Amino acid sequence: MSVRVVLSIGVSVQHTGGEKEFEIEARNLRGVIRAMDERFPGLGAYLEEETTVAIDGEIHETAYFQPLREDSEVFFLPKIEAG
Repeated sequence: MSVRVVLSIGVSVQHTGGEKEFEIEARNLRGVIRAMDERFPGLGAYLEEETTVAIDGEIHETAYFQPLREDSEVFFLPKIEAG
């Protein structure tokens, strides 16, 4: 099943040469992260540790096995830290 993945501008500049939108075949968030890491080695660990994810407009803290629908939108956003 194909899902749309969108990275923030900062993540895309650092890890994908500026490319920020992708069509990925995955059934859950873990599959998305694996697929992105295969395309861009090291990106998977960064996405897991440094970003928050929104799936179809809903923010999830840990959603590795959150099922995705055909045409779901997965947005990776920088974590906001309080200090």
